[in-house]
Amino acid sequence: MEKHYLSVLVANHAGVLARISSLFCQRGFNIDSLTVSATDNPEISRITIVTTGDEASFRQVRKQTEKLIETKTLFPLNLRTSLLRELLLIKLRSNNELKPKIEEIAKKYGASVIDVSVGCMVLELTGEPEKVDDFLLKIKDYEIVEMCRTGVTAMERGEVTYLLGV
Repeated sequence: MEKHYLSVLVANHAGVLARISSLFCQRGFNIDSLTVSATDNPEISRITIVTTGDEASFRQVRKQTEKLIETKTLFPLNLRTSLLRELLLIKLRSNNELKPKIEEIAKKYGASVIDVSVGCMVLELTGEPEKVDDFLLKIKDYEIVEMCRTGVTAMERGEVTYLLGV
């Protein structure tokens, strides 16, 4: 079982996300991360899917996704030639003693303190999924009040000719 990253450009219509995610479900793929976002074209949305499974099954679900009328372009993302990012917002219990320690960890990871309230502070971190995972391991000794983490969003480096004309 290996992790697969897929970018799908689709027509911006209601129900497209449900159709694509149901294809993955029917094939027994758990979707680890799913992000839908706007593109420079208001008629096209980008869906970034991260899933784990065997190569043969993944190839099959890709073929089925490509056959959907709404699918404009579909391509697996190569980790060596792609930029992957996630956003983490995390609210931690803090006080005058904990605040400098938390800020020190945040600084090491490039996280920003975006709110300090009575008894809590909120940090924001953007980075590769592994960086977010590492940060969460470092911060685990502090009380997490609330946390939200986006799915992976990704883009290939350089000019990608197969996207032109979509």
